Amino acid sequence: MEKIAIEEKVVDMLRTVFDPEIPVNVYDLGLIYRIEVSDDCSSLDVDMTLTAPNCPAADFIMEDVRQKLMTIEGLKDVNVNLVFEPEWTKEMMTEEAREELGF
Repeated sequence: MEKIAIEEKVVDMLRTVFDPEIPVNVYDLGLIYRIEVSDDCSSLDVDMTLTAPNCPAADFIMEDVRQKLMTIEGLKDVNVNLVFEPEWTKEMMTEEAREELGF
């Protein structure tokens, strides 16, 4: 599978992961900062953040991301890195997410 096809599957899969307290997926919330597929398309690195550094659901969300991404055909290794730079802001959300949340 080509990198672009895997990246599209990654985005589709990320759109199925939700913060239990917010009715918008992590991708449209703007919590995903980097998606990097290895040259041989067997491993994936994802940098993500949280809406708040002390999010009580952090472990649950990150494990949900990792487990769902591991279901993508061809991937043997998925690394989900929690980062806090740059700090997340509401401006990072998609237009659809802002409308859903009434911003």
